[in-house]
Amino acid sequence: MIDSLWIFFVIGILSLAFEYMDATIGMGFGTTLTPILLLMGFSPLEVVPAVLIGQLAGGLTGGIAHSRLGNVKLNFKNDKGAVTKFLKGHFYIPKSNDSKVIFVLGIFGIIGASIGVITAVNIPKFFLNIYIGLMVLAIGIWILVKRNRNIKFSWPKLSVIGIVSAFNKGISGGGYGPLVTGGQIISGKDAKSSVGNTTLVESVICIVAFLSYFILKVDIYWKLALTTSIGSIFAAPLAAFTVKKLKVKRLELLIGIVTILLGLFTIIKLFI
Repeated sequence: MIDSLWIFFVIGILSLAFEYMDATIGMGFGTTLTPILLLMGFSPLEVVPAVLIGQLAGGLTGGIAHSRLGNVKLNFKNDKGAVTKFLKGHFYIPKSNDSKVIFVLGIFGIIGASIGVITAVNIPKFFLNIYIGLMVLAIGIWILVKRNRNIKFSWPKLSVIGIVSAFNKGISGGGYGPLVTGGQIISGKDAKSSVGNTTLVESVICIVAFLSYFILKVDIYWKLALTTSIGSIFAAPLAAFTVKKLKVKRLELLIGIVTILLGLFTIIKLFI
C-alpha cells in the first residue's frame, strides 16, 4: 500500500488522460493504466478493483455525454431486426439499435466478467497477456484492412466478442475496450456509436467484476479507487465532445492504429 500524495496526484492526471483516450476511441484506460500502476509498486489486487471503479465512474459519465451529444441513440422507437426475433418472448427488448447493442454486450459481458474474476487466481498471467495482446493486435489489423468496405452487421459476432472481452476485463482490469470497440466495427457498426456503446456498457461490466472481487472479500484500496474515479469523471465529457466533432472514417483509422499499438504494447511489456 502506497500513501504518497504526490503519487496519487500523478495517478489522477494519468486517469484523466487515459479516460479521455478511452472515451474518445473506446479503449485504453485499463489496458494502459493497469501496467503503469503495477510498475509504480501497487499490487495486482489493489490495482484491478481500483481500475474497475475508475472505469465505472468514467463510463457512466461518458455514456451519458455520448448520448446527449448524439454519438449513440438510446431512444424507444420501433426498430425491427434480427435481434428482436432472437430475443422476443425471453427478455426485455430495447427499441433503438444502440440500446440493443448495449443490451446484448451487457448480458454476455456479465457472463464473461464473472468467469474472468473466478479464473483470475488460477491462470498464469503471462499466457493470458499473450492471448489478449495477439487478439487485440489481430482486431486492429482487421479494422484497417476492412476500413473502406461495407460490412454487414452480425449479432452472433457481437455476442462472442461480448463474452471474450468481458472475460479479459474481469481477469486483468483491461483488454475490454479494444475488443468491444473494434469488434463492433468489424461486426458492421460505425465508429462513433461503437465508441459510445463501449463507454456505456463497460461501466456495467465493471460493476459486475468489482462486485465479484468485493464478494470474494478482496481488500479494496479505496484511496486508489477514488483517485482513478475523479480523473475519469473529468475526462469523459470532453472525450464525448471530441467524438462528436471527428469524422467517422478518421475516427475508424485512429481506432485501428491505436488498437494495433495496444496489442503490441501488451505483448512487448511481457519481455521488458
